[in-house]
Amino acid sequence: MQLENQIIKGDCLDVLKRVEDQSVDLIYLDPPFFTQRRHSQKTRDNAKEYAFEDVWDDIHQYTSYLESRMRESRRVLKDSGSLFLHCDKKAVHHLRVMLDKVFGEENFRSEIIWTYRRWSNSKEGLLNAHQNILFYSKTAKFKFNKILTDYSPTTNLDQILQARERNGHNKSVYKRDVNGEVVLGKEKLGVPLSDVWDIPFLNPKAEERVGYPTQKPVILLEKIISLASHEGDVILDPFCGSGTTLVAALLLGRKYIGIDTSKEAVELTKKRLLNPIKTESHLLRRGKDAYINKDESIRTILFQMDANVVQRNKGIDGFLKQHYKGRPVAVYIQRPEQSFSDALSLLKKASDKKGVIRKVLVRTNVPSGIAVKIDSELQNEDIVIIDHPQHVM
Repeated sequence: MQLENQIIKGDCLDVLKRVEDQSVDLIYLDPPFFTQRRHSQKTRDNAKEYAFEDVWDDIHQYTSYLESRMRESRRVLKDSGSLFLHCDKKAVHHLRVMLDKVFGEENFRSEIIWTYRRWSNSKEGLLNAHQNILFYSKTAKFKFNKILTDYSPTTNLDQILQARERNGHNKSVYKRDVNGEVVLGKEKLGVPLSDVWDIPFLNPKAEERVGYPTQKPVILLEKIISLASHEGDVILDPFCGSGTTLVAALLLGRKYIGIDTSKEAVELTKKRLLNPIKTESHLLRRGKDAYINKDESIRTILFQMDANVVQRNKGIDGFLKQHYKGRPVAVYIQRPEQSFSDALSLLKKASDKKGVIRKVLVRTNVPSGIAVKIDSELQNEDIVIIDHPQHVM
């Protein structure tokens, strides 16, 4: 049965049985993660709530549920097709064993680590900052498009552009011609994509966010689809939720099949496909270094003071890691061209907006041998003045 470009309400096990053998090019699924709780989230205007249950008797019931659906998924995949199963630490080891059984250990390709920054102090232990995507192909002859990434800033490009060879001691050395000149190597276009993907989590204010719990960013799905399919291929998501996979498929010129048991999810997916939106990631486009606007000398002083750097504040350069009376301590470092009064004014103004009590001003423009009188009024404002020896003239 041809189901291309359709979103279907129902259990994916039943729907998959209606899909023809070897008719799908790529399957991505983001099933329940064995969290043992109910997930819910409201839309930005609180007009609607989306929810789903992720509660199981035990891990065996969970893996058995998915195994039957993975067997049908394998059947509908073309021999050149691949499956990407999204999960996290709670069950990844169980799912890896189950997929080895369904697809064969030899068809395991990668465990992709999707890493992102999220802040939480809700529990003891290491902060959860990644999820797992298990990548299996149906056969050894699977579609794969090599994606190249930029070189690391620490890479010496002038060296990797030179050809290398093994010398008499079987050590790698630069290759030279008969005249002793360095031989240039082949064209270097970039570094092949690794199995660790640093992609930002969806910002709460992102335009593409629709209020569905566990919604993934379109750019994550675009990378998966670009990696293992071609334009015009059929992409299937048996747990389509808010429809992110289908939106990504549409934007990349692929056909799609979406399945979900929730009527609300199906309606939401159809709505998103009428107006597909992808939020641009400024972090990915500009790079992390673009957000560093404090120069190295400022960062060095803050490091010596055991302070965290504040990148985008004109009057506060950092906050001490240790609080004062339950509130953060703001730090500002006088610039070489700046007067003491101007530096102090910036610090006070910025600190007042943040409700800061204790403030630290680091003076760097202090002529040698000259004592600068500090107004006694400052002592009552919880302002600490520090002369930094490396910057005393």
